[in-house]
Amino acid sequence: MTLTDGLIALCIAALLLFSLYNDFILPRRKGPTRLSVALRRRHKIDSLIFIGLLAILLWNNVTHQGPQLTTTLLMVLLFLAFWLFWLRRPVLLMKRDGLFYGSVWIAYERIQSINLSEDGILVMQLEQRRLLIAVQQLDDLERIYHTLVEAR
Repeated sequence: MTLTDGLIALCIAALLLFSLYNDFILPRRKGPTRLSVALRRRHKIDSLIFIGLLAILLWNNVTHQGPQLTTTLLMVLLFLAFWLFWLRRPVLLMKRDGLFYGSVWIAYERIQSINLSEDGILVMQLEQRRLLIAVQQLDDLERIYHTLVEAR
């Protein structure tokens, strides 16, 4: 196995561990989930560029008769990237004492203010940061509001 194959295998392992953590472990952390809301995808262009670059690497490896192991690893990485960025939905998980947004725990006590922008994006102001939560369906904003009221 070359250094390139090792790095590709390391990327595959990291993506698999992240997806397993995000899909199976995260919903069970910090108690039962009170509300799970599907979010809009962000960074679509970035993911398209990444998938395009992987496809170019795969094509280059195939046309130059590169190692079969590299071709297989690139195909697996391409599939994982497509699955993570395009098939899987990002979610907001609301628990009893806080919420998970982008796999990061945020306690409700840290939220200083909540505003709604004109285009339907929920803006939560924390101590030093703003969270921009773009929900898939606008009805979910009301469900988020009711869950936050119940939690306080």
